[in-house]
Amino acid sequence: MVPMRLVIIGGGILGTAHAVAAIRRGHEVVQLEREPEARGATVRNFGLVWVSGRTDAELALTLRSRELWEEIGGKVPGVGFRPAGSITLVRTPEELAVAEAAAAGETAEARGFTLLEPGEVRALNPALRGKYLAGLHCSTDAAVESRQALPALRAYLTASGRYVFHAGTEARAVTDTGSGATVLDDQGRTHAADLVLHCPGAAHSGLTKELVADLPVRRVRLQMMQTAPLGEPLTTAIADGDSFRYYPGFAGPEVDALTREQAQTATAAEHKMQLLCVQRLHGGLTIGDTHEYTEPFAFDVDEAPYDHLTTVTEELLGRELPPIVRRWAGVYSQSVDPGALVTRAAASDHIRVITGPGGRGMTLGPALGEETADLLGL
Repeated sequence: MVPMRLVIIGGGILGTAHAVAAIRRGHEVVQLEREPEARGATVRNFGLVWVSGRTDAELALTLRSRELWEEIGGKVPGVGFRPAGSITLVRTPEELAVAEAAAAGETAEARGFTLLEPGEVRALNPALRGKYLAGLHCSTDAAVESRQALPALRAYLTASGRYVFHAGTEARAVTDTGSGATVLDDQGRTHAADLVLHCPGAAHSGLTKELVADLPVRRVRLQMMQTAPLGEPLTTAIADGDSFRYYPGFAGPEVDALTREQAQTATAAEHKMQLLCVQRLHGGLTIGDTHEYTEPFAFDVDEAPYDHLTTVTEELLGRELPPIVRRWAGVYSQSVDPGALVTRAAASDHIRVITGPGGRGMTLGPALGEETADLLGL
């Protein structure tokens, strides 16, 4: 195959994953990021590579992405890949029924599901000294360091000699030339390409709207926080039973019964909450999250969800949390097409807009980049 030149607009996980896929196939990439460093959902997430809650239809692609993350982690230690797995801790009979159904499901082996008694949970993750009935262990779940993964990946790509990253550079116009495309940036430079991939994240206006007026996507806002170092290892990521309500891979009569018979707390219901918690390499815990779908989103954060997350995490750990050192909100782009994991819209023969992985961007990024390369014959 003749090497191609790609210009990728957007320095988040989706744009960078597409750069990785292109470089792996021998192409040249110029990547533009309007900020000095990606500041959106790419760095405002858990860094989880989350297999457990994906639907059966998504499972093969998710496992492929997890395989790619492990391969990338072996070549680029700075991404902080670790196959930590996860435990979803259940505290009620209704939640236990969902966990039992998942552990007995047709895809349980592929996902690495095992239902653990409390003693088995503590043997696997001694930090979990709190109260729960059981834990659904998923051995295939993993984690990367979201705040350091992209700089590490860019350094790796730069070493190929076929990759250039322009930070603080905004794309102002994209034009299809018939045989390719050109991108005009805000510094007056023109970048010629055989193909332009615009990966705008949650920036649905501006250039994105100029290229494709109507995209089947919506924006979702979340709140999260991070603690000081825990002082002991949290050997797996953890989730609570509310996560069954939000991950489609658990859908079924047991989840229907859960939502019908077990109400969330008022705060959790209002903010559409689940608990996810993962330990960073520095020892602190990243904890979240909420879901807000109605715009305009607030510019400030609400304290009640943080109180709820603190209470639930402390109940599962059986100890007080370290001090909270950071709180933040983030916004991500989510496809509203039920049959699509991501929106790939053709602005022209040589220009594509790619966005909308939802909360799956970190999990699925490498596989989505690979899938796009296959679809476009790269």
